[in-house]
Amino acid sequence: MLKVYNTLTREKEELKPIKPNTVTMYSCGPTVYNYAHIGNLRTYVFMDILRRVLKYDGFKIKGVMNITDVGHLLSDGDEGEDKMAKAAREQKKSPRDIAEYYSEVFFTDLRRLNIGKPEIIAKATDHIPEMISYVEALIEKGYGYETSDGIYFDIGKFDGYGKLSRLNLDEQIAGARVEVNTEKRHPADFALWKKAEKNHIMQWESPWGMGYPGWHIECSAMSRKYLGVTFDIHTGGVDHIPVHHENEIAQSEAKEGCKTVNIWMHGEFMLVDGGKMSKSLGNTYTVSQLAEKGYSPLSFRYFCLNAHYRKKLNFTFEGLDAAQTAYNRLLETLYKHKTSNSATPPETLENYKKQFEAAIDDDLNLPLALGILWTMVKEKPSNDIYKLALDFDKVFGLDLNNAKAPETNNEPIPDKIKELAELRLAARSQKNWAESDRLRDEIAKSGYAIADSKDGYTLKKL
Repeated sequence: MLKVYNTLTREKEELKPIKPNTVTMYSCGPTVYNYAHIGNLRTYVFMDILRRVLKYDGFKIKGVMNITDVGHLLSDGDEGEDKMAKAAREQKKSPRDIAEYYSEVFFTDLRRLNIGKPEIIAKATDHIPEMISYVEALIEKGYGYETSDGIYFDIGKFDGYGKLSRLNLDEQIAGARVEVNTEKRHPADFALWKKAEKNHIMQWESPWGMGYPGWHIECSAMSRKYLGVTFDIHTGGVDHIPVHHENEIAQSEAKEGCKTVNIWMHGEFMLVDGGKMSKSLGNTYTVSQLAEKGYSPLSFRYFCLNAHYRKKLNFTFEGLDAAQTAYNRLLETLYKHKTSNSATPPETLENYKKQFEAAIDDDLNLPLALGILWTMVKEKPSNDIYKLALDFDKVFGLDLNNAKAPETNNEPIPDKIKELAELRLAARSQKNWAESDRLRDEIAKSGYAIADSKDGYTLKKL
């Protein structure tokens, strides 16, 4: 029996799909104006694990993920420039070219991390008519109103506003700052449709003149089109709770007159060196950048599996070193089982399988499941253990079928590489992390990977 944590109720709930044996699921996708960093990608690892557990438990999935290629302004408060338009202007390309390029990079990153694509990928710009119809319906029901710069949702008319994030609307009103847009009835009223200036490079015809959709409306319109009025699960990052998902609930339930999502699930933030990770702070990394430093994408996936999706995960290179070392050791340990002709008693295997299933069905407890795997592989070598590990890997997604013999490469490490490694060790002892990272990059460019250990470090040819 699979139980998952519902952000809306703040409780673990048994998953009971609307349609027997089929889970309908919507996942907030990327705004494709820049490279996705590893903090963004942790959310999609979580999405993937959920999908894998559902399939492991025998459910079919009808999943939708949006691609935001219009409407996401620089501020969630409907202020500033459209992120796609800004990227197009700065990079001197069309919004379509920007979207196509970063979408391709995003899906390449998903493949490298063994993250499966949902069944339906929905681009915002392909669904403008559905969004306009949605806005018209909200106006007709009295929830939308027009100003000089767009159509806004009146949160004061929706009694349930704030129920996902547990916001107190009265406190919001009392503490509201002076709003730039004085035509809005409440500072938290959000844009359903924005009227475009003549020189705006992304705009469509609408009943309110030329313009473009608000960010939040796309998810409501596209989930409605593909999944119906009410669906089972909506996923995203915790940063979406207070604004994007709160607004989705408001406009969807206002239009439909009923609950539209049964379970809301959110992945926690990834920190970096104990602090916030963001592009504006310049402390983000991409999967490609990790690969340039000598890390395999699946080592990063393994790193993510060591923390529960609802817990903050602190990214450090020391932690990633440990994950890569552990992942390689796991593959080498499994090789002994793969090449063994011995058997394991069926009751032993059944016990491990039950423990594994109990872990994943308890709100996707992958750290516990990983611990069960490690306990199992420490058993006497057996091909039965290897086969059961491959069964577990339907959830882990770590390509455990690539179990390999320990490396026996005796080629000597060049003195230059050893010198760089010693300089890096000295920099680390002085807590000069910038110099340590620079030396790591130089070692990687020379064709070697360095992994920190309790005894200092190890070097390996890439």
